[in-house]
Amino acid sequence: MISQGINLIHMISNAGLMVQFVLLLLFFFSVTSWAIIIMKYLYVRKAFNESADFNDFFWKRRNLSDAFNKAKELDNSPIARIFRIGYVELKKLNPSVDTKSAKASDASAMNMPFAGIGNVNRALRRAINTEMSRMMQMVPFLATTGNTAPFIGLFGTVWGIMNSFHGIGLRGSANLAVVAPGISEALVATAAGLLAAIPAVIAFNYFMQKIRVIESELQSFSADFLNIIERDILRANGGGK
Repeated sequence: MISQGINLIHMISNAGLMVQFVLLLLFFFSVTSWAIIIMKYLYVRKAFNESADFNDFFWKRRNLSDAFNKAKELDNSPIARIFRIGYVELKKLNPSVDTKSAKASDASAMNMPFAGIGNVNRALRRAINTEMSRMMQMVPFLATTGNTAPFIGLFGTVWGIMNSFHGIGLRGSANLAVVAPGISEALVATAAGLLAAIPAVIAFNYFMQKIRVIESELQSFSADFLNIIERDILRANGGGK
């Protein structure tokens, strides 16, 4: 293992300037991708866990004021954040929503007209768009790494092989001892490109799947929240009798 590591370092140090530049660029892509992977994994895990906690609390208590207080404690939950925005918009239309009584806050206190639901709906849509933008931050870089890193590595390999054959032409010798070192050094760039691209592609697909799940949950919660408001307005206005 030690001799292999030394040989790899030796090949990189003896490679041409262009190949070394390519390897440095790929190293930047790889390190940045792994930093994004770790950060996004922790973010997504917290988002799922705290959103599950908020959902359980919301449907068990069915009290908007209590749910708002709970949502303020869950800073990493996208569902809790869009609920806070919807609740604040609802409170602007009907300040009595702030009451601690479950029945008052969820039914008889809903004295606003149906037109007010449109404002809450728009606020929820904007909040969902904001959450999706936040979830997607830095994820496209993984796709860029997965798409471009192999080609960058291939470019370094082609450049290195060109230099090797150019050296062969100058020496006038084409035996294996002359050709092999230059080609092996050039192929390091292709290997580096694949090492940078493969984890990035896997992580990109993983995060996109998780983001789609969160988006579906946000849309579902938003629709349920609006249905609750509409139902309680009808009940408060005597339409639910």
